[in-house]
Amino acid sequence: MTTTRFRWATSARLAGGTLAAVALVAGTVTAAAVTWPVHDRTPVSVVATPAPSESVVACPGGLLAIGRDATLAGSVSVVADATTTAGTAAGQTEATPGVLAVPGIEGSAPAVFTAPPAGDTRTDLAAASSASAAAEDLSGFAAASCAPPLLESWIVSGSTTTGSSGLLLLANPGTVPATVQITAYGATGAQTPPAGQLIVAPGTQRVLPLAGLVRDEQSPVLHLVSTGAPVQALLQASITRTLLAGGVDQVGAVIVPDTELVFPGVAVTAPPGVEGASDPTAIVRLLAPSTSTTATVTVRSGDREVATREVPLEAGLPLELDLGALAIGQYSVHVTADAAVVGGVWATTGFGEGDDFAWHMPAPRLEGPALVAVAAGPSPVLTLASPAGEAVTVTLTADAGAGPAQQIVVPAGGTARVEVSEGALYRLEAPEPIRAAVGYAGEGALAAYPVWPADAAASPLVVHP
Repeated sequence: MTTTRFRWATSARLAGGTLAAVALVAGTVTAAAVTWPVHDRTPVSVVATPAPSESVVACPGGLLAIGRDATLAGSVSVVADATTTAGTAAGQTEATPGVLAVPGIEGSAPAVFTAPPAGDTRTDLAAASSASAAAEDLSGFAAASCAPPLLESWIVSGSTTTGSSGLLLLANPGTVPATVQITAYGATGAQTPPAGQLIVAPGTQRVLPLAGLVRDEQSPVLHLVSTGAPVQALLQASITRTLLAGGVDQVGAVIVPDTELVFPGVAVTAPPGVEGASDPTAIVRLLAPSTSTTATVTVRSGDREVATREVPLEAGLPLELDLGALAIGQYSVHVTADAAVVGGVWATTGFGEGDDFAWHMPAPRLEGPALVAVAAGPSPVLTLASPAGEAVTVTLTADAGAGPAQQIVVPAGGTARVEVSEGALYRLEAPEPIRAAVGYAGEGALAAYPVWPADAAASPLVVHP
């Protein structure tokens, strides 16, 4: 009896489970066939604008020479002081000047400028400096934009082969120490040099020989990441050919890799076919940091295409491309790629005594009004480049926005040039994004620097509670 009751109970439970399973499946099918009400709720969000901070830009200082003291091979000394142009937009609070200490280098005091915000508006601040030298070991003209410190930047210039010299300048205008990690890219890929991690004390500029980071590299590229405080990075590059100084330049940093690079105002002053023409008078250096890609390099004169080349780039390996025998004139170089790249364009006045060279860095997109500082120098010119599409009419106002204004039409996909005054400040406005650079060309003098965005206001943040 006991066994019979157990089997009956088990059978009953099995039957009940089967009926429950059937009911569940039927209910699920029915629920899937029925249209259920939809409740669409927009997430709660709040748009908040951060309080603007003070505007800060640091300048490179004067021209430096290494090894002048025979008893101290690695010593650095000042060859020529810099002349600086700085200011804020018309009607805004004036900038406060200061200097950075440079340990171990007497007579060097790079300028730094700060400007507090005006209420909820950040102050537009721009500065640029220039210097020239005519010494046996260092000769030429250099000009650079005084730039804000960054947490990440790229140096795409210089060389450590025979005759080339470079000094990496790291400025920390903040109030706390900055720890900088440097990754060097060369012929064997990315490396972390033994001297590639260092501390830059607050309120100072630190000077490092490029040869201490990379040796015997024709086309080095440096990636700098700073923690604790942002730093402003810049490279002073110089060349000596058979004991004759062949030029000097102060080269700013590239902010981030991009799939499109534009170099406005590349001046070619040496005619093709002259003595020394076997050496290229204009080259472009490119690096795809993380992803192999093919870059398209286009040289334009105004809105006319002069030459186009496709260059395969292997991830982590810098490459240099000769831009060919270009006639004397002004050009813009455009680089596009499917993967992000960094780059720089080098040009020279020649290869003899008294010649000079310039490194051109890509010009950032200007999507709002920008302040342009024009450093002292020979025949300064502002070159404007517009994207492909329609022509852009740009307004350039003197006296940092308080003086007379002029309208400049930039052709679609081309460039326009306008003469500007050395030591002056201008306000640049355009209805569409453009790029701009200030260039100099004279006898034994060549230099250029891009115009940085004004960063006039803090970007709004969307907060989801």
